[in-house]
Amino acid sequence: MVSFKVNRSLLAGTLAAIGASVCCVGPLALLMLGISGAWIAHLSAFEPFRPWFVAATLLFLGLAFRKLYLQAQVCEPGASCADPAVLRRQRLVFWLVAFALLGLLSVPWVAPYFL
Repeated sequence: MVSFKVNRSLLAGTLAAIGASVCCVGPLALLMLGISGAWIAHLSAFEPFRPWFVAATLLFLGLAFRKLYLQAQVCEPGASCADPAVLRRQRLVFWLVAFALLGLLSVPWVAPYFL
């Protein structure tokens, strides 16, 4: 049960980061794929919502961190969550997702160096 809650927090954080970066990463990715058009400019309409998406991403990452590191896991003996390898894998996945999300969130500040 604990691993499912952690996965939900990571999923919610991922979706929030995608929403936060759609105004910047979306047009850049489409242009790199050779897709262009006037409709790409409409993706910048999400720019005013970016701070809310960033805040949601950081909130959900914080909740996942809290569940993995700060709360004691309550498991029945013999359950999969009682295995220390499961917790190690969950923490590894958390850090991989966290670094990927922080990379997505940093695109608006880093992208001008690549243009």
